[in-house]
Amino acid sequence: MTAKPFIALAMGDPAGISPELTAKLVALDEIRARGRLVVIGDRRIFDEGARVAGVVPELSMVEQGADFRTAKGDALFVDLGHLDPREVEPKTATLAGGKFALANYRNALELARDGRVDAVCFTPFNKQAMRYARADYDDEIAFSAEVAGLKTPASEFNVLGELWNARVTSHIPLKDVAAKLSSERIRRALTLTDACMRKAGFARPRIAVAGLNPHAGDGGNFGREEIDVIAPVVEGGKRDGIAVDGPFPADTVFLRAKAGAFDAVLTMYHDQGQIAMKLMGFDRGVTLLGGFPFPICTPAHGTAYDIAGQGVASIGASRAAVLLAAEMAARRAVW
Repeated sequence: MTAKPFIALAMGDPAGISPELTAKLVALDEIRARGRLVVIGDRRIFDEGARVAGVVPELSMVEQGADFRTAKGDALFVDLGHLDPREVEPKTATLAGGKFALANYRNALELARDGRVDAVCFTPFNKQAMRYARADYDDEIAFSAEVAGLKTPASEFNVLGELWNARVTSHIPLKDVAAKLSSERIRRALTLTDACMRKAGFARPRIAVAGLNPHAGDGGNFGREEIDVIAPVVEGGKRDGIAVDGPFPADTVFLRAKAGAFDAVLTMYHDQGQIAMKLMGFDRGVTLLGGFPFPICTPAHGTAYDIAGQGVASIGASRAAVLLAAEMAARRAVW
């Protein structure tokens, strides 16, 4: 581990705000002070992003097989040379854009898997474009696990400052959520949340568990999942030494967490937590893929096709993502 961790930064969808966000990140002194970036992409796409963003970042070009630790500079660029800017259709999800982002991300994951960098970040992907490039592309978790060779559970977390949101189910239809909830699945999510937060620096994270049904089932009047499935896992977690409580009604638990009563909320499905977190800080939220041997972070927002090319995209969430990755990577020495 070096004094400053190496962070592979994969350029995301070229038709959205990803190129300009990537350029803005490289230009931030704060980022360069906390980590050494290894940008993965096409230099021509990056330069166009820098033009749109109105920045002139300093970059050192390196080969794919180079030893980054001997390279000069706080920001390095691996030019895959795989997308002519003339092939980019602005504000449109395309096969070319999906192939570009997928290749960049795979390369970044391989660098982390092989120990050549300490963390991975990426600017926003467009899932439709990713599926054009890879028909079975589900989400970043499954793809990352495949490339990294991960055999243990992984999950997606949303992070807003010191407040975390974890979830039991993620990218599945809402009609399937109740059937997918089981004691084992909730227990696994709770244990992973506690472990990942400890790796991020929480000595003993306080975790609130949300119920599934309105008013957390209202004592069984609106469903028994809270009584039969969720509550026993909470009690088991307490016995295992996890600082956990619940289940609480999902419509009020985030108010308590925001006020400082909890460090994290474990929700039962995707939008149950995403809506609350994005309302509280859309321009600052980070998505963390937890359970991997290295941190993987990205801004919680998407490709923002509607404002692409205007140079007005906020750097806030992308900045927070890289800084979280740098902080977690720096802690790996004591994991």
